[in-house]
Amino acid sequence: MKSISLHPNPIFEREGWESLNGEWDFGFSKKAVKNYRFLSEQAALELCRQSVFEHKINVPFCVESELSGIGYTDFLNSVWYKRTVNISPNGNRVFLHIGAADYKTTVILNAKIVGSHKGGFTPMCFDITEYAVDGENELFILCEDNTRDSLIAGGKQSDRKKSYACSYTRTTGIWQSVYIEYVPFDYVENFRLIPSLKHKNITLELDLCGKGKLEINAYLDEKNVASSSIEDASGFVIVQMPISEVKAWEPGNATIYDLEIKFGDDKVRSYFGLRDIALEDYKFMLNGKSVFQRTVLDQGFYRRGIYTAENDEELKRDITLSMALGFNGARLHQKVFDPRFLYFCDLMGYMVWGEYASWGIDYSNPKAVDIFLSEWREALGRDYNHPAIIGWCPFNETWDYKGRRQYDALLKTVYEYTKEFDHTRPCIDTSGNFHVVTDIYDVHDYRGEFDEFRKSYERLVTHGELYEHVLNDNPGRQKYGGEPVFMSEYGGIKWESDKQYKSWGYGNDVKTEEELLERYRGLTDAIIDNERMLGFCYTQLYDVEQEQNGLYTYDRDKKFDDKIYEEIKKINTRKAAIEL
Repeated sequence: MKSISLHPNPIFEREGWESLNGEWDFGFSKKAVKNYRFLSEQAALELCRQSVFEHKINVPFCVESELSGIGYTDFLNSVWYKRTVNISPNGNRVFLHIGAADYKTTVILNAKIVGSHKGGFTPMCFDITEYAVDGENELFILCEDNTRDSLIAGGKQSDRKKSYACSYTRTTGIWQSVYIEYVPFDYVENFRLIPSLKHKNITLELDLCGKGKLEINAYLDEKNVASSSIEDASGFVIVQMPISEVKAWEPGNATIYDLEIKFGDDKVRSYFGLRDIALEDYKFMLNGKSVFQRTVLDQGFYRRGIYTAENDEELKRDITLSMALGFNGARLHQKVFDPRFLYFCDLMGYMVWGEYASWGIDYSNPKAVDIFLSEWREALGRDYNHPAIIGWCPFNETWDYKGRRQYDALLKTVYEYTKEFDHTRPCIDTSGNFHVVTDIYDVHDYRGEFDEFRKSYERLVTHGELYEHVLNDNPGRQKYGGEPVFMSEYGGIKWESDKQYKSWGYGNDVKTEEELLERYRGLTDAIIDNERMLGFCYTQLYDVEQEQNGLYTYDRDKKFDDKIYEEIKKINTRKAAIEL
């Protein structure tokens, strides 16, 4: 690529943007209630006029985090932000972008309601052109949340006052970058990239606002390798361009092409990787080759920033630590990760599974269909173009919700929408259980007796079947239909590293590093040696608060002797049976 981008969303970048990260005036209400109701627009305006700003906050860090400058971790229903923003439109539209804010966000500019957005993990963009004046503008942002609301997806945020088990410190309000963008009145509204290594081309589907000349150019090492031009383009446009110099995007060896899209006076910079994904004969195929999924669970939590990394180095560090142990990717677990993390995954050739923060929502309630699908649609739309994303998983472990079974139509509808939106990647309907319709039959198995663990899956090879206890001891709830099998959670071996928490992990504790290595080897070898397993995902890369079953500490320090890490890498990188 030409250079490392500093843009909050490098896969859709314009030059005319200004960051609003940094110090904002801030206030919040400590009177949290379980039955909180979101404010009307009029009530939001009244709050804007009467709010007291007793604090300063460092955006984009949430109020619960140390890096915010506040660190208040009790339940919160409403928080509000204010700052003066200098705006100079110069004949352009002005957009306000908020990468993510939990949960309902209302934007007020110069005492006028601009709009609102629901969803704690997906981006929002507000056209503030008609509300802005040339010069100083007063920007007010209200964020409302209720983690205990059964129709709000919260991921791993604790529904109790404090963290427990695998539920952690909450995130309220803004937690991804805020910036304004100057855009011509005729502009590229959106685009989707469909690369094909096999056919040596790239297809673009563009949504254009207005009318003008469309020019598209792709570059490899600054050499033009594809181009297209359309006069008087408008509306929805499909462009297919052959690539003159073809190099594959592969794990650990990512070839990235630069992309420039010009539409009238609008210019968007992006990038892509050429790679093909398929499922064949129980295998995950990348570029026509069986690629074993040597992945690790990554929850995207940081001690000082909670949901938000302090800087790019923290984002890249997790990828580097993982790859150093022989992992070729990760399940991005119960969170929609920052676009810049995905950017570095793209650049470093690190395969990832895109997941939504489904925990907390009542998936037994038919009302959840519209709510969840709306948020998931935004996640798909934001991240579709990333070559590093090799599959989707909207739900995780849909256990009975307060004694009620999941509403199967919810999972089926979301799966079908995902496949209609993206036919190029596999979709797991719900990781672990309870499958309704899925491309990959993944299982979670945290047993520590590795001989028993191995025997449980031998029947998969000999008879093409899974034992009932592998199906979570719930006959009739899900049925294995011969799909490719993925061990998408296992291990979770506890090794306490932070005594300020009452530590937690899976299975019986191990007493020595050698015992830990023996269990890791036994469990992982059982998966690698199975001819019908397409991959594994070990739980997990690093500790998160009290859940101390990571291979590194919460601060990403080493927990074991270097020899243990060397052996783990050898185990992870051994040739898998399905690759032979």
